[in-house]
Amino acid sequence: MTPLEQFLHRAEAVLARVEAVLPPAPRESDFKQAFAFRWRRRPGSTGGGWLQPVRHASTIGFDDLQHVELQKRAIEQNTRQFVARRPANNVLLTGARGTGKSSLIKACLNGFAEQGLRLIEVDKADLADLPDIVDLVASRPERFVIFCDDLSFEEGEAGYKALKVALDGSVATQSDNVLIYATSNRRHLMPEKMSDNTGYRHADDGELHPGEAVEEKISLSERFGVWLSFYPFKQDDYLGIVAHWLASFGCTPEQIEMARGEALQWALGRGSRSGRVAWQFAKDYAGKLAM
Repeated sequence: MTPLEQFLHRAEAVLARVEAVLPPAPRESDFKQAFAFRWRRRPGSTGGGWLQPVRHASTIGFDDLQHVELQKRAIEQNTRQFVARRPANNVLLTGARGTGKSSLIKACLNGFAEQGLRLIEVDKADLADLPDIVDLVASRPERFVIFCDDLSFEEGEAGYKALKVALDGSVATQSDNVLIYATSNRRHLMPEKMSDNTGYRHADDGELHPGEAVEEKISLSERFGVWLSFYPFKQDDYLGIVAHWLASFGCTPEQIEMARGEALQWALGRGSRSGRVAWQFAKDYAGKLAM
């Protein structure tokens, strides 16, 4: 065997060992395979990612979301405009935890999937890939909502700049078939500090000049055309949500009435009267009744 043949033989052996530990190449996304997708990257990869179909997407609908009627109507109308190929806005949902922000976006998918709506969930760590995601779906006939859940940024995070550019800061126009729906507990998506107030100053004529730090923090949220705010539920609202979910689990009106006291104790123990807490209590209570 010549030296060249020996080298080629060893090279083939090395390649075989490397191929054995590499994950398979991602398949091209089949948009008829699912209504919802997740943007995925190989661990440690610096190359592009792929859209992974979500086999078992949430089935929550608009009727399941109680006591957020104003927010529900606003996002439903915006999404209806979008799937009808009419002008529509990016949406930012902010406010109290567990009040239905993420569920409302999932309900949009279930409400409009048959009309061509698709959902792509993108983690905050992958926001730098937004231009690649938009390019990937820009020529598709479907309408895509990019879903960024529970956003909050610290100073200097790369994802913050990437999201700003994707919303309204690139030389390229935003694709007609893509919107961004994001949720956050913070209205301005970044921590606000007392030191930010030192940047404010008043001119002699009364004009107010905000500091650059504050301008930077509000510039991202202002790129969303629709802001929807969510607030903690009152006690009666919380109990109404509990009743809705208990009824969905097959509980009788008498059982629902008897559950009120335990539902309030459950909320007290969690320190919150939210829709999420109501859902968790209903599962616990209805599950025990079935035993």
